[in-house]
Amino acid sequence: MRAILVLIGMGLLILESGGTTRQVRMPEVVASAATVPTASTPKARVDFDTQLKPIFQSKCMPCHFSGGQMYDRLPFDKPATIRKLGTRLFTRIKEENDRRLIQDFLTQSP
Repeated sequence: MRAILVLIGMGLLILESGGTTRQVRMPEVVASAATVPTASTPKARVDFDTQLKPIFQSKCMPCHFSGGQMYDRLPFDKPATIRKLGTRLFTRIKEENDRRLIQDFLTQSP
C-alpha cells in the first residue's frame, strides 16, 4: 500500500511539474534573437535616387518637381531639401515604411 502511495505521489509531482522532460522552444528564441538589431549591425545606406525620390514623386508631384509651383522654393528632387525639411515631410508621407526610410536617410551622414 505504501509503495502505491509513493508511486501516486511521484506521478502527481511529474504531472504538476509539466511532465518528465521540459520542452525548450529553441526556434522561437533563435528567430527573435536574429531579428533584434544590435548596435554593431550597421544599417544599410538609404539611396536618395532609387529609394526616396520615387516616394516623393508619388506623393509630391507635380508641385515639388521640375516645372511645379513649389519647385523653386522646395525642390524635392534634391537631397539637401529633404534634409532641411526633416520629419516635417511626414505631414504628407503617412506610410510607416516610407517614414522609416526617410528617417534612416536623415540620420545617415551625407
